[in-house]
Amino acid sequence: MMRATQLVTTGDIRTVDVPIPEPASGEILIKVEASGICGTDRHLYKGEFPSVPGKILGHEFSGIVVDSGDTSIAEGTRVTCDPNTWCGTCDQCLRGRVNLCKNNIATGIHRDGGFAEYCAFPASKAVKLPTDLDPLHGAFCEPLACTLHGMDMGAAKAGEKVLIIGGGVIGLMAVQIAKRAGADVMLLTRSADKQTLGLNTGADHAVGNEESLREVWPDGADLVVECAGVGATVAMSPKLARTGGRVVILGVLPQGEQVPVEPFDLLFREIQMHFSFLNPFTHGRAAQMVADGTISVAPLISRTISLEEAAEAIASPPLKGEVRAIVVPNGG
Repeated sequence: MMRATQLVTTGDIRTVDVPIPEPASGEILIKVEASGICGTDRHLYKGEFPSVPGKILGHEFSGIVVDSGDTSIAEGTRVTCDPNTWCGTCDQCLRGRVNLCKNNIATGIHRDGGFAEYCAFPASKAVKLPTDLDPLHGAFCEPLACTLHGMDMGAAKAGEKVLIIGGGVIGLMAVQIAKRAGADVMLLTRSADKQTLGLNTGADHAVGNEESLREVWPDGADLVVECAGVGATVAMSPKLARTGGRVVILGVLPQGEQVPVEPFDLLFREIQMHFSFLNPFTHGRAAQMVADGTISVAPLISRTISLEEAAEAIASPPLKGEVRAIVVPNGG
């Protein structure tokens, strides 16, 4: 038996005893080293994001292969887990839009995930990590992969003004990606602690409101990337883009929530709006960037918690100033 944090049903999450999974054909068994608590996990708990009841949550995780099954991945290999398994045969997959797969099976949502001591996982979706990598850092590959997809859409260029809204893990990774592109980068967040962290991880400016932004960039930003997942900031995003600018929405709002936009303004100023979903073809790139330190993730770890604390942490709002809480299922 093992301990695992299971979403029994909406509003009911518990850490329980369950059998250690047996890897099926094509799967490996991973001893989970680290699993990040994502905002999506809280949406799942509240019933604000579609899921399958009774599943073990956790889609941002990494660990050590302890059973190779019938695969070629050697036991003892450290891996990061790309949680999305596309079907490869639907019309979206055949068009290369795999993140829009009609039959996608998402680990931690549709199948058991990484808030557990062990996880059976498709070998084809495991990406190798260096043996000397800090065990906690592997949990950042999945959110970085999602961030890369959104930033690829935005296509920041050297010399452009790029505004990142939201000082969570996605926002602070987006800051680093935009800075590496040569942009002038501003972080917008009300948290003074996150403003400081943003400046320490590459932002040129950090502000707490639109008025302060306008003092620096009166005309707005060439690219606005919304990473907070808040209705007010999604609605604000096109207003903060300069004429001819671009907006990428990376933040996740609850299913059914609506926000006001002014189509005439978007038309008259020719504002491009994009919405970024999941991590198509970016997980391997993200793993390499974490492994070689291209993206700094250590400053983004706010706290580590045990598996016994995971259910309460997911059911509660994040702590003030928290960027990422990491669950360490097997101690550390």
